[in-house]
Amino acid sequence: MGDFLATYYLWAKSLHVMSVIAWMAGLFYLPRLYVYHVEGLQKRGVEPGSEMDLLFQHQERLLLKAIINPASVATWVFGLALVFTPGIVVWSEVWPWTKAAAVLGMTWFHHWLGWRRKDFLNGANALTGRQYRMMNEVPTVFMAVIVFSVILKF
Repeated sequence: MGDFLATYYLWAKSLHVMSVIAWMAGLFYLPRLYVYHVEGLQKRGVEPGSEMDLLFQHQERLLLKAIINPASVATWVFGLALVFTPGIVVWSEVWPWTKAAAVLGMTWFHHWLGWRRKDFLNGANALTGRQYRMMNEVPTVFMAVIVFSVILKF
């Protein structure tokens, strides 16, 4: 198995980077859709169940199901292939652990976004546009930790 992973290391790394880009794009955009959705409901008098509400729900579902979920699975699969490639990760160093913690945090955030989508579906959203704007910064923090961990090896 190690020989296979070593042979295809650059392929796995390339596919991992592409998957991460797609995952991050979705994680940046979905909270912004939630901002527009909640502000449309609160500030513009859009009724739950209206055409506009259903349009937002449709866009959020497609982004989550067609882009974010598959990209996260691919990111994990190719990332684990990199981790298990012999000689790539030195577990006695700090950086793999900080990266792993940030990836777990990013995965939690991904699921948090899915839970918020269910709140919109049930008409139970309790967060404001400002709160979603603040949450929109969470993936940036995780991304910074991941990139600095991998590139600077801190």
